Amino acid sequence: MQTLKRYKWTWLLLLLALIMAAYLAFNSLALGSKELPVIGEVQDFSLENVNGDTVTLADTQGKARLVYFFFTDCPDVCPVTTFMLSQTQNLLVKDGSFGKDVSFLSISFDPKRDTREAIKDFADRFHANYDGWYFLRGDQEKIRKFAAESFKVLIAGDNKDNFAHANLIGLVDRENRLRALYDAGDSENVTPEFLAAAVKDLARE
Repeated sequence: MQTLKRYKWTWLLLLLALIMAAYLAFNSLALGSKELPVIGEVQDFSLENVNGDTVTLADTQGKARLVYFFFTDCPDVCPVTTFMLSQTQNLLVKDGSFGKDVSFLSISFDPKRDTREAIKDFADRFHANYDGWYFLRGDQEKIRKFAAESFKVLIAGDNKDNFAHANLIGLVDRENRLRALYDAGDSENVTPEFLAAAVKDLARE
């Protein structure tokens, strides 16, 4: 049984890696391009924030947004990527655009363990500024569907196992259109400075 379980995760991770690599290759013009294409429409959602309030897509409409899917028990990429987003936040706070022209959405897909309290503890570790950074949670299956359909982010696993997921950051314009997907693991190109510039450029469109 353990052997079968190990092979199952190997194949899931391999499949996710291949899908992500193929999509990013197709969408490579998102890096270094001034004219970003429209690559999808972001569906509406209704999720819960760390205060227990309902947040919908309309609550951030009119702003450029960075969107990231995560879970707080993540042993590797989620904390690293959230730290990078916190550095991006700091750059945007300095120039006054954070919360005014730009927002971040970090969406947990592990509602059983990611209570409001757990998510707030996680966000506070990265000095999240709640004026412009929404940490959200909701029904797991609905979030999986939303992530896959709106952001091409596939999530595998359940509450009994670790999750496998594409480590992508979505760039959404003021009209709720997906304009780019960035590989958060591409440390040479996807930096806080790059993300801050990309989201500010989109806010000015």
